[in-house]
Amino acid sequence: MKKLAVLLFMVALSVSSAKTYRITLFQPSVLSGTVLKPGDYNLDLTGEKVVIRQGKVAAEASVKQEVNGERFSATSVRYAVRDGRNHVLEIRLGGTNTKLIVN
Repeated sequence: MKKLAVLLFMVALSVSSAKTYRITLFQPSVLSGTVLKPGDYNLDLTGEKVVIRQGKVAAEASVKQEVNGERFSATSVRYAVRDGRNHVLEIRLGGTNTKLIVN
């Protein structure tokens, strides 16, 4: 019983530490091999992992967080074009000074 309580506490703690942001993709985007259509998505950030989801579609990637000196005024996505597709390289979170660099 004690082990179950500790396990539930750890799960609750890990879920509560995730930060959620809204992001809009204006063009088809590839994140970790998953193609995301243009639209509004939720971005969940937990440590060095990011999950971008819209309904049943979700893409997960490991990221490196960097802190900028100033806050970003708007969320922006930087791409690299490979194989004719836009691969997500970096996400700058509007209203924060956090930049996510996709590994």
